[in-house]
Amino acid sequence: MYLWVKALHIIFVASWFAGLFYLPRIYVNLAMESDQKASARLLLMARKLYRFMTVLMIPTLIFGLWLWLGYGIGKGPGNAWMHVKLAIVVLLVGYHHACGSLLKKFEKGANTRSHVWYRWFNEVPTIGLFIAVIMVVVKPF
Repeated sequence: MYLWVKALHIIFVASWFAGLFYLPRIYVNLAMESDQKASARLLLMARKLYRFMTVLMIPTLIFGLWLWLGYGIGKGPGNAWMHVKLAIVVLLVGYHHACGSLLKKFEKGANTRSHVWYRWFNEVPTIGLFIAVIMVVVKPF
């Protein structure tokens, strides 16, 4: 059963990250768009993607907790890497919710940020993924 849980966790992580990578890219385009029809289409895409990302985040967290608490992955001495990984997960969940907050601002027509800001914002999950994968595979601590 362990390998099934691990495989499902990896599948949901990859799927959730696809959304974390793409939604801010939609925001880049929204911040640059002046045509109302194009903006409406981008907003619809963003809404649907955010809902789908949230659905994907939940099993990601459930299967990750199952691995950690159920199978003891990262428990005990010599597993400080897990604390770093868990901190990254908490930050990524916060990032996910920040994406939702930004979506609400776009929907209200209250965006004040530039497309350049969104380009930088789009890099956050890449850094998070990089650190999390290094922690899980290399286990430097």
